[in-house]
Amino acid sequence: MSRMGTALTRRGIYARRRLSLIAAFTGLIALVGLVGPATQAQAALPTPVSAATARTYLASLTVATENRTGYDRTLFPHWITISGTCNTRETVLKRDGTNVVTDSSCASTSGSWYSVYDGATWTAASDLDIDHLVPLAEAWDSGASAWTTAQRQAFANDLTRPQLIAVTDNVNQAKSDQDPAEWMPPLSSYACTYVRAWVQVKYYYKLSVDSAEKSKLSSVLSGC
Repeated sequence: MSRMGTALTRRGIYARRRLSLIAAFTGLIALVGLVGPATQAQAALPTPVSAATARTYLASLTVATENRTGYDRTLFPHWITISGTCNTRETVLKRDGTNVVTDSSCASTSGSWYSVYDGATWTAASDLDIDHLVPLAEAWDSGASAWTTAQRQAFANDLTRPQLIAVTDNVNQAKSDQDPAEWMPPLSSYACTYVRAWVQVKYYYKLSVDSAEKSKLSSVLSGC
């Protein structure tokens, strides 16, 4: 083989090696990219219905004036045992966190939690509240006052519908028992998910909405 041919062959080999190294490096970057966000996982709220379905549900909800007469939080028994030593709060903390470690009593001893309401990340379970997306008082105002205690317990511990979620404690406390006309998550990017979940829960439990609440829900959903 001529010197020129040998040089070209060597160049080809070097070029292939460079491509292999680039591919390997790119793959490593992709792997790091996949692993990295796991430390800031999104809370695992059961996926709400679509915006189109939520709009249909909302149109069918009864519009009524709310009445809080007789409300007491203890009328909604929670948290109840879900499995083994784990109650509802502990179950949601395990579901919504990343790398959550629990002790023999199911208390979370370590882990990481990302609050979708405000974008904060926490490493202590004590910094998290489990929010009833549709608050217990709001449910009472819009129909739950007529329920049995068993029905109110099922609502307060519902892990199937998008009703329970681990979020920053003081954000949840700022929300209190307000509906979307009065309070929305500070992180605006979560607005659509929030109202879709709200409408789904109200529809499933045949709860009413007041006029301001319906107007706000309709407005947000129109942009989803």
